[in-house]
Amino acid sequence: MDYSYDGFYAHFETPSKKEGSLLMGPDNLVGDDYQIFFKNEGDRPVAWVKNKFDAEIGFFDVDASRKIQLAFARDQKVRALLSFVAYSDTPDPGLYWGEMAVFCYNPAYAAEMDAFVDRVSKKMIEGIRPNIDLGSQAVSKIFEEKDWVPTDTVPLPTKKTGMAVLKDHQSMSEKMIEQGRARNKGCYVVSWLFIALVVVAIVYGLHVIGLF
Repeated sequence: MDYSYDGFYAHFETPSKKEGSLLMGPDNLVGDDYQIFFKNEGDRPVAWVKNKFDAEIGFFDVDASRKIQLAFARDQKVRALLSFVAYSDTPDPGLYWGEMAVFCYNPAYAAEMDAFVDRVSKKMIEGIRPNIDLGSQAVSKIFEEKDWVPTDTVPLPTKKTGMAVLKDHQSMSEKMIEQGRARNKGCYVVSWLFIALVVVAIVYGLHVIGLF
C-alpha cells in the first residue's frame, strides 16, 4: 500500500494590505481549507491560495511552492489549512503573512487522510498546532487508530520587534458564525446577537469613561 505522505507548515505572504485586511475578516478563519493553484512568475511557478469564497489571499515561499509542485506532479491530493496570521512592520510599508498546514497524500486513501486532516483542523481551531511532519510509523497510526492526532506540537515563530500574531485560533464569535454558515440557523442568529452585544458594550464603555 502506498501511504506516501508529506506534511509541513508553509510560510505565505499577501501581495498587499488589501488581502491582509481580508485575512482579518470572518471569511478567513484558522482551520479553514484553502484551494491551491499556481501562477507563473518570471521563470518559475509559484503556489497561491484562494479561500472558500474564491478570493485570492496570498502566495507560498519558494520552498513550499516546490514541494507542492512535486506533490501535484505525483498526482497526490493536497490540502492547506490556515494556521495563523501575523503582521510585521518591516519591510516598509508593512507585511501580512502567516503559515498554512499543508498535507500531501495518495488520493486512494482520501477517506482516512481527509478525516485525519479534519481532526488536525479541529485542534488548530483551538490554537493547537500538531506536528504534521510524520514518519512512516506515525502515518500508519492514521489508519490503525480512528481518532489519532499527533500529541507533539509546533510552536508559533518567535516574536520579533514590530511583529504581532493577529490570529492563531477561532474566537467564540467566529465559531458561531461558522456554525451559522453550516446552516445552523439558531447559531447564526445567536452569533449576530453576540456581535451586536459586544458592540453595545464597547459603546457603553466609551460613554462611561466620558469619551462622548
